[in-house]
Amino acid sequence: MLTLAILGFLYDRPLHGYELKSRITGLTGHVRPVSDGALYPAITRLEKSGLLHRRTEPGSGAAPRQMLELTDEGRAELRRRLADPEQAEITDQIRFFALAAFLHHLADPTLQAAVLRRRLAFLEAPSSFFYDGDGQPVTAEREPNPFRRGMLLVARASTAAERAWLAETIEQLEADAAGS
Repeated sequence: MLTLAILGFLYDRPLHGYELKSRITGLTGHVRPVSDGALYPAITRLEKSGLLHRRTEPGSGAAPRQMLELTDEGRAELRRRLADPEQAEITDQIRFFALAAFLHHLADPTLQAAVLRRRLAFLEAPSSFFYDGDGQPVTAEREPNPFRRGMLLVARASTAAERAWLAETIEQLEADAAGS
């Protein structure tokens, strides 16, 4: 997810490290904070891979700052990752939301819709936070624990809202593709 976020935020314009970290933190929030110990090694790996480069600019204070900018290869890598996301980027809600934040960089509405269809198919499969002794998902109606029942009810409502948004967006993307 970190690599995707770095590539996604740098796709539009160069950023310095602190600004990039702030944007990533805004995207992931308190759920998955990004540390300097994770961010800067990831930037170095991407730079060594030829996906971004650094340039030094004068800072507002005494110290110069490192500006980070995607290369053409970095732009191509982001589009590749968006068109063919890993399964965890579909099944993990936080990772999917990070993917969705940059999906507009994938210009083809047919490819965008295909990614959303994968997420919708995942959400339509029976699942739960809790399973009974036979391995069957526990529903809110069958859960006696009020706290677990609450978790299941909130998840159901959230999933229903996301499924509605996905269906509506897929329909619009397919209409856009047909009109092109």
